[in-house]
Amino acid sequence: MLVPRVIAGSVLVKVALCAIPLSISPVQNASKPLLESFVSYSIEFSSFPDFAGNSSQPNTFSYNLLTNLRDLQGSYPIIRVGGNTEDYATFNESQTVALVGSFDFSRSRDYPTTISIGPEYFDSYSTWPGVTYIHGFSMGKNGSAGYDTLVGTVPLVCKALGTSKVAYWELGNEPDLFKTSSQGPVRPSWWNETDYVEEWLNKTRIIRQLVQQNCPDVITSGKFKFYAPNFAGTSNSLNLITTWNAGLNADNDIAFIDSHNYIGGATQPGVTLQGTLMNHTSTVLSINKHLNESRLLAYTGLPYILGETNSLYNEGAPGLSNAFGAALWGVDFNLYCAATGIARVHMHQGTNYRYQSWQPIDTVNATRGTKAPYYGNIMVAAFLGNLTAGNVSIADVELGSTYQNAYAAYVDGRLERIAVIQLNAYNSTVNGRGIVPAATTKPRPTETFSFQLPAGQTSALKGLHVQRLLANGSDAITGITFDGVSYNLELDGGKPVTLNNVTRGEVLRAAQDGTISVTLPWSSAAILNLQW
Repeated sequence: MLVPRVIAGSVLVKVALCAIPLSISPVQNASKPLLESFVSYSIEFSSFPDFAGNSSQPNTFSYNLLTNLRDLQGSYPIIRVGGNTEDYATFNESQTVALVGSFDFSRSRDYPTTISIGPEYFDSYSTWPGVTYIHGFSMGKNGSAGYDTLVGTVPLVCKALGTSKVAYWELGNEPDLFKTSSQGPVRPSWWNETDYVEEWLNKTRIIRQLVQQNCPDVITSGKFKFYAPNFAGTSNSLNLITTWNAGLNADNDIAFIDSHNYIGGATQPGVTLQGTLMNHTSTVLSINKHLNESRLLAYTGLPYILGETNSLYNEGAPGLSNAFGAALWGVDFNLYCAATGIARVHMHQGTNYRYQSWQPIDTVNATRGTKAPYYGNIMVAAFLGNLTAGNVSIADVELGSTYQNAYAAYVDGRLERIAVIQLNAYNSTVNGRGIVPAATTKPRPTETFSFQLPAGQTSALKGLHVQRLLANGSDAITGITFDGVSYNLELDGGKPVTLNNVTRGEVLRAAQDGTISVTLPWSSAAILNLQW
């Protein structure tokens, strides 16, 4: 039970009167052990050469950021190369540059909607050692252009990836929007689930035949498996359950049931940082629709994942998706997914996108660098820990509030970490840049959270240290740290740099009755690491 009281300086502090009980062993609602590479990414098809570079100029900044996550979660993020632009691409065998794109601002101001790729596009798959990929083939284009692109690119993709770099395959991005897309329908109004399945099976069989001819070891090694159906999840145009029942997996080549998710839209009326993103209730409602689908498809035995997701569709909104509050949202969102059985989450990225974790190159619209959401990705990976070294299960520790939540991480059957997220918005900055006018400075509210370990268990607890995700306020876009570490480009190219002006190494003690208490400023998060 948390009750507010006012203390000196009008600082609102919520003091925990009743501690939240925690079990040392996994509770009934804990997830199954998580799969490797839970923290993964989806990169817009047209942006991939920017993020990865090529063999002569690899993007080492991007690779450093991916390596940081590898060091925390035990394996690299799996990179899905797809998005809307995978269905706009055509292939030109004689084209000497990787990608030529033309913008039509009436359709999108964020990415080209007419795209031609050449053989050099696939050189970008050579730049990140140890990383595996999902290549998205175009399904949106029909006729000779679509067919020629498919048969022209499959041999190049399978040779570029081989068995060591291919994770899975994908055909088409959000086909449930093909006949309703605001950017222009590409299927007739009568096109239904049966039609989609027939087309999907026909084209995936073409892909398989071409892979068999050009890269037979991919088939024999069992690496010909798909993410599908990659539905947007926001449209009733095609129903995922109906699609599956219509025979989508007739060839038994689907490894993951894949859906997409966005909490809201960048231009939707009423979208705010506090009301939409820094809002646990909003996250729960958004994920519950996926949980309903996963339960109905549980009989398949296939994991259910989010192959593309982020804060606000239409590439995010400035002041919302690029702010520290979005990093806190990302922590809560990803951990709630992990706790409720979503097997993997691919956070979508794109050049100049507002919700991106990093900007890979300098453009007229954005400066190359690490962005606020990346720090949320780092905290998620740190909390989950090395998923290759043990069985990690996550439990949702509901605090009964829209603006706070907590999670417990069990490693090989024992409580190892507690994550606490304080989502009350605190805006102490001007334009998100950490400039605080002295006349308007107010003490930052805090909240104390208490957790109760079982009686008699604290004697075995050898230590408890804290790692904090901090910034000056929820609207900050710079000055963000996790555990006193910065991953900014300008310090060491995105590698971790410990800052001298940020406190780290904080140690807590459990009370004799087993109570653990931690105080968080508004708009911050922390991990409590238990050492047994």
